[in-house]
Amino acid sequence: MAELNFALIGTGSMGKAHAIALRSVATVFPDVPAPVGEILADVDRSRAEQCAAAWGFRHATDDWHSACLAPEVEVVDICTPNHLHRNMALAAIAAGKHVYCEKPLGLDGAEAASLVLAAREAGVKTAVGFNYACNPMVRLARSILQAGELGEPVNFRGSYQEDYLSDPQAPFGWRCARSTAGSGALNDLGSHLIHLAHFLVGGLERVYGSLTTVYRQRPNPNGSEWRAVENEDIAQVLLRFESGLPGTLEISRVATGRKCGLSFSLTASRGALEFDQERMNELRVYRGADGSGQAGYRTILAGPEHADYGNFCLAPGHGLGINDLKVIELRNLLAGIAHDRAIEADFEAGWRVQAVIDAIEESDRNRCWTSPAPTPLLQVPATGDGQKTANQAGGQ
Repeated sequence: MAELNFALIGTGSMGKAHAIALRSVATVFPDVPAPVGEILADVDRSRAEQCAAAWGFRHATDDWHSACLAPEVEVVDICTPNHLHRNMALAAIAAGKHVYCEKPLGLDGAEAASLVLAAREAGVKTAVGFNYACNPMVRLARSILQAGELGEPVNFRGSYQEDYLSDPQAPFGWRCARSTAGSGALNDLGSHLIHLAHFLVGGLERVYGSLTTVYRQRPNPNGSEWRAVENEDIAQVLLRFESGLPGTLEISRVATGRKCGLSFSLTASRGALEFDQERMNELRVYRGADGSGQAGYRTILAGPEHADYGNFCLAPGHGLGINDLKVIELRNLLAGIAHDRAIEADFEAGWRVQAVIDAIEESDRNRCWTSPAPTPLLQVPATGDGQKTANQAGGQ
């Protein structure tokens, strides 16, 4: 399998990030099939044509469904607003395509679960855009924890703070509506943070959430009237992991001055570690007092000895960027397809994140601890009976 033909749906900022990865991955990771930009789809035909020419795609269309059905397409890559993810992914799965979908996987856990079942029954590979877990420094943090180098974990704290809606006059957009975004800061930012909590520590047994909408109305883009904001600006969450470890999450899209304030810290019995995405090529580790009077956190700089970094750069300290994480994420999907092996951030990982978000919202409504409920759909054997179509499984 030397090449894989891709259809990319969406030409926004994430669509461009995925297009950059499609053109870069074979150079950085020559041992995986080279992706080919076959079709670029966007609701605006002229924009689709313009971006297809700029991004190296063979064809452009304003019909996403035809892109999913095209016989020459082998992988469908979805970079659209949240409410479109489910139907696009189901159409691609029904056509036998592998699917790469930006987060969140769906508006809620039910949508995500329908995609897990459909993909299982169709036997296709899937991936969700949880790119922060691809960072070599995040992977180093996990390896340190799994090796027990810091002793027994004591507490996890995660935070994701951005300010893209901190201006009260910022116009109402699709991220402010339940019908197009689902939850607010939780789906947009919290999905990344919850995935990192799963990745680093493990499953969550229960959550206690408090959600706040700071700016309850926003002006329409034309400024003619104001609309009610339908989801949360801030989420504050207490956690209890399946291991018994306690933790907290704080998520905000109105955090004035913060641009990509994704961070986590974990304390343990013999040490601790800290990570900040705004300094994404560093990991701070504390290994306990040694009696020298010089105890403190040590900063580790990313270098070629850390997972995947060396494929981009042979010198430490030069650093990777966010688009490089997308290249690693795409490599993981391509390797999974080529070698028929599990992909870590697959649709089931996406569903588990959505189940936690559902539980946080329920907890806020009921003001009580709430467990992310397993979905019966996920208990169906992966092989099935061969009679149910992917569309029937997804409830279309």
